[in-house]
Amino acid sequence: MKKRSLLFAIICFALNVNASNPDSAVVSKIYDEILEKGKVYENLHYLCKNIGPRLSGSANAQKAVDWTKSLMETYGFDRVYLQEVMVPHWDRGVKETAYFKVNNKKQTVAVAALGGSVATIEKGIEAGIIEVYNFDQLKELGEAKIKGKIVFFNRPMNSKAIRTFNAYRDAVNQRSQGATEAAKYGAIGVIVRSMTTRVDEFPHTGSLHYDENVLKIPAVAIATKDANQLSEALKLQPSITFFMKLNCKTLPETLSYNVIGEIKGSEFPNQIITVGGHLDSWDLAEGAQDDGAGTMQSVEVLRTLKSLGVKPKHTIRTVLFMNEENGLRGGLKYAENAKQNGEQHLAAIESDSGGFTPRGFSVDASTAVVDKILSWKSIFDGFDLNEIGGGGGTGSDIGPLKPLGTALFGFRPDSQRYFDFHHAANDVFENVNERELKLGAAAMTALVYLIDQNGLN
Repeated sequence: MKKRSLLFAIICFALNVNASNPDSAVVSKIYDEILEKGKVYENLHYLCKNIGPRLSGSANAQKAVDWTKSLMETYGFDRVYLQEVMVPHWDRGVKETAYFKVNNKKQTVAVAALGGSVATIEKGIEAGIIEVYNFDQLKELGEAKIKGKIVFFNRPMNSKAIRTFNAYRDAVNQRSQGATEAAKYGAIGVIVRSMTTRVDEFPHTGSLHYDENVLKIPAVAIATKDANQLSEALKLQPSITFFMKLNCKTLPETLSYNVIGEIKGSEFPNQIITVGGHLDSWDLAEGAQDDGAGTMQSVEVLRTLKSLGVKPKHTIRTVLFMNEENGLRGGLKYAENAKQNGEQHLAAIESDSGGFTPRGFSVDASTAVVDKILSWKSIFDGFDLNEIGGGGGTGSDIGPLKPLGTALFGFRPDSQRYFDFHHAANDVFENVNERELKLGAAAMTALVYLIDQNGLN
């Protein structure tokens, strides 16, 4: 009898908790819908396998625009449209070749031209190598030792950093600025250690930024395994030479689009909650983690709310941004149009850290907003979303919305494997886990729902 009474009390308690917290009940339904009936994984499969690499300005980027617009139309969102944006168009051309010579024997290495790099002369370039770890060393060596040489930036990402994005930020300036800094001292080319914590055979590309007042020199990323071999060879024989041939070119800017779908708000239609990722990807692979996962999760947010019959108070807008990788034109254009149209953007959430196990959300907003988000901690805790607020970026594409007073949120998944695939040829669909991807979509939908129903005041 006592056991029955205890069981009855537990059931009543559970029912009372559920009744007193209807938001928690809806969030549970969101997770159930996505885990059981979600479309995010199959949509990512189509994007990766039927379209593939989607570098801005490419034919595949346009195919991705057309397909994602059609996809959102089939879901019956209130409005689906394209937002024009002019984007750069850089083409890698024929695959790069590179090797170093030791005692006149060639050791081929895996390299990839950095995005935006100029080509070498047609026959390629060959020169001695200067290995450095930072820009201060360049200054110490000076033009006398660097002129006519190829500079090899070999500073690894910090393996001691628990959050790998911090290690990336500490190392990436050699990729983004290394060519310009080396050219100031007369270097004729640059090799950059790939931005990854792994030692493997994949070169990881990414954008570089030239100073218009400095000679533009060709630049490649080298696989970490080959970077280590090159460094060891230099210790034994500093006079070895390096050859590289790049065939890339920059074409005229071309018209592209942000792809936007939305469900109109029932009470505050002029207040917008944006959720998105970037549709473009680098040209070496399928862009599954970066950022196919984020774009398909963002589409899943709207699909799920509509499927569950949730009528949002605010307008919920999914934005698939174009040109995050080599220009940020999509994010800038979206914010520019929002300002011109006098739109009020309550919140913006971006997923651009991969489709891994959700940990929580970073927040760039006032203390009051952070406190509001933390008031939902009991709900988040129930779904293992324990990292709320604190440091960490919120996403490049939504950053331009901050001056409009928009609260910014970054979906924060586990970071340990992201840079295994980032900007490399192994960023393919097979390296995405279905359950992790779905859990991320559910976490994002839950946050959107809670903000919509409760506001941020």
